Amino acid sequence: MDIRNENSASGGRYVVTVDGHEAEMTFSRTSAKLIIVDHTGVPDALRGKGVGQALALHAVEEARRGGWKIIPLCPFFKAQAQRHDDWHDVVNL
Repeated sequence: MDIRNENSASGGRYVVTVDGHEAEMTFSRTSAKLIIVDHTGVPDALRGKGVGQALALHAVEEARRGGWKIIPLCPFFKAQAQRHDDWHDVVNL
């Protein structure tokens, strides 16, 4: 999946378009070293296709590359992080 990063001074989102449908994971930046993932939106047409999981993994990989931590306020992202012990280096549960 080709996930795009859209950033602003206060946050941004990770976005992917699959079969003409857009899914996103939004975040707020609290500092240079901390983001809050606050929402994951996956249209019904894409549910069950691993799109949300791909967005979550992308957020983790971006945090590792950028050297920041993630606070998961989004229930979907938090549930994924609880299933992946290997994400705990960047996710503050």
